[in-house]
Amino acid sequence: MNNLGVKATNRQILKLAAPISLALLIPQLNFFTNTVFLGMLGQRELGVNGITGVFYLILSMISYGLASGVQIQMARRAGEGDEKGLGQLFANGAMLSVMFSLGLMLLTLWLVPLLFGFSLHDNQNFELSVHFIYIRVWGLPFLALTQLLYSFFISISMSRMLIYGSVAATAMNILMDYLLIFGYGGFPEMGFSGAAVASVIAEIAGCLVMVGVLLYNRLHIKYPLLRYLRFDPELSQRSLRVAAPLIVQFLFSIGGWLVFFFFIEHLGGQALAASQVLRNIFGIISVGTWALATTCNTMVSNIIGQGRQDEVIRLIWKIARLSFLYTFVICAVLLLFSHTFLSVYTGDESLIQFALPSLRVIAVATLIMSLSTVVFNGVVGTGNTIVNLTMEMTCVGIYLVYCHFIIRLWHSPLYLCWGSEFVYWTALLVGAVAYLYSGRWKNKEI
Repeated sequence: MNNLGVKATNRQILKLAAPISLALLIPQLNFFTNTVFLGMLGQRELGVNGITGVFYLILSMISYGLASGVQIQMARRAGEGDEKGLGQLFANGAMLSVMFSLGLMLLTLWLVPLLFGFSLHDNQNFELSVHFIYIRVWGLPFLALTQLLYSFFISISMSRMLIYGSVAATAMNILMDYLLIFGYGGFPEMGFSGAAVASVIAEIAGCLVMVGVLLYNRLHIKYPLLRYLRFDPELSQRSLRVAAPLIVQFLFSIGGWLVFFFFIEHLGGQALAASQVLRNIFGIISVGTWALATTCNTMVSNIIGQGRQDEVIRLIWKIARLSFLYTFVICAVLLLFSHTFLSVYTGDESLIQFALPSLRVIAVATLIMSLSTVVFNGVVGTGNTIVNLTMEMTCVGIYLVYCHFIIRLWHSPLYLCWGSEFVYWTALLVGAVAYLYSGRWKNKEI
């Protein structure tokens, strides 16, 4: 085995997944702090934060789709022992990510007033949302570069390095949230907009730290990145061919969630505020699952690069079992202490009681998610991203049909609205399992 190849063992899985989990958990703690701070301002700010948070998540996931496409290729080169090819992919991917994110910024500045004006009924919600995004979007190029750096470190089995950038960004965000939202330490009291400024500063800090980690470990010399720091149209085209379906896939996936929040806004301020809290809890409890899914993606591509296709399905189910066990433990704790979890976010007892049934629905839905996310990312790792896109579009379509009837037409209780998670994750699991066992993913070259 070459020195970049991975072994399909529990130890190797956990060695890769544990740092990724921590790197994902730290930003979730930042989202948690952000939600608590904005909850102190009022239910409106808390609810609008849910809409703007999901919208920015779409932007970040679009750039993450590009980073994931490059990561699949880098992991394949790592499995093949091709350090030169890996370095070329990273250097070109960095330039591509920055250009891509700048274009996405300009599109967002033009699109946001039209989208929110069409979707939001409350004028004050509209004004708060647009102003927030106009500030927040300036952090996107730094986030895109950080995501590509994360993909690079994961591809070369140095996922522990992700922790440094996550800690720096989160510490900076919490500090600046505190100073800018409430106006402490001589800083202006910016309220809701202060959270946006704090996030941009944090993304710049996280990016600078990750660049520093790269240079400190002399990885720019080992691969060597500076030699390949010129734009390669042919390589970019190949990267985009793999990444484009993932970008559209994430756009559909998180876009469906944005539509969900637009529908929820029509149910009133309490439903919107409760859903923002629930989204935050959902993010925290699924951290381990997403880390294992990312690990699955990388390891599948790596062992295929080593010519060990016969181990792929066994590896995916090994990771899926670990994911289910982790989620089962977390869900048991969440169900036992539901009221305590919610009371951390808000002291409004009526809001807590309103959100409790939905929280229990989410806890159980994550058990299905723990399997489907890992298996689906196993499919991503095979490199046939068009198949992933087709699955995602189908599942989001089913999800939106459910939301249309349950939320928009029937104005059902909130816990039934969040039942949409069952629909989506079950459909995704069925599609991913069927494709894997069909064997059509074998011998796919990327």
